[in-house]
Amino acid sequence: MASSSAVDWHPSAAYLYVLHLDGPALAWEYLRRNPDYRRAWQCHQHCPQHEALRWGLRLLEDPARDARDAHPDWFPDPPSVVQVYPDADPAPDALLFRLWRLPGRKHLMHDGKRLLLTSQLVNRMLRMALSPALEDGMAHAYAVRAGCQLGERWRAIEAQLAALDAAKVQRTAVATGRPGRTSMLHMRTLQALDGTLAGASQRGVAEVLFGHAAVTERWHDDSDLRAQVRRLIRRGQTLMDGGYRRLL
Repeated sequence: MASSSAVDWHPSAAYLYVLHLDGPALAWEYLRRNPDYRRAWQCHQHCPQHEALRWGLRLLEDPARDARDAHPDWFPDPPSVVQVYPDADPAPDALLFRLWRLPGRKHLMHDGKRLLLTSQLVNRMLRMALSPALEDGMAHAYAVRAGCQLGERWRAIEAQLAALDAAKVQRTAVATGRPGRTSMLHMRTLQALDGTLAGASQRGVAEVLFGHAAVTERWHDDSDLRAQVRRLIRRGQTLMDGGYRRLL
């Protein structure tokens, strides 16, 4: 992420990890760049919960950590978070919950009410909220919040559960193709936003994103390149200033 130094945001390679982030992780990338949030962290990192709730979080997260290291506890939970509870009436062949057999690099955090598990899989993140009554080796059940978006919530969770199949994870690693256009757009948007926050001009942002030669040839008042850079900057500022909640 850009700091006060303009050099930090120049290498596009530093943003390649963004291509493989899901919605909640992208939301964090925009929020952590918000100057007001960064000030809130400096003043209230051990704050009461209401300060975190202002940003859609249960607990404030360190904005110096990018999405590869940060584990923000969003409130309310994004639809893709899998809620796991003990099965009160398990069948004889019920599957048992085995935490350490789950695939991926794991991170555990307790938010005061439940244990949050984040597991980094191949090009995706699995997030689970574990009931405090759940123990390793128990039969378990998945819960979906009731409401008019029940079907949408279940589809989001179903996609997450599919990632638990280790064989499927390995096949995904082989079958993964180029990042989509939306992923590329987020990468450029974040880089343009960092340039703006570092004090770069629109032309300076364009030269880093598209190259000096392209800017020399195509930069003028009504050029498509200038309009594209303006849109990227405006989009980044909108997502940083609260629009990130839509990504959840």
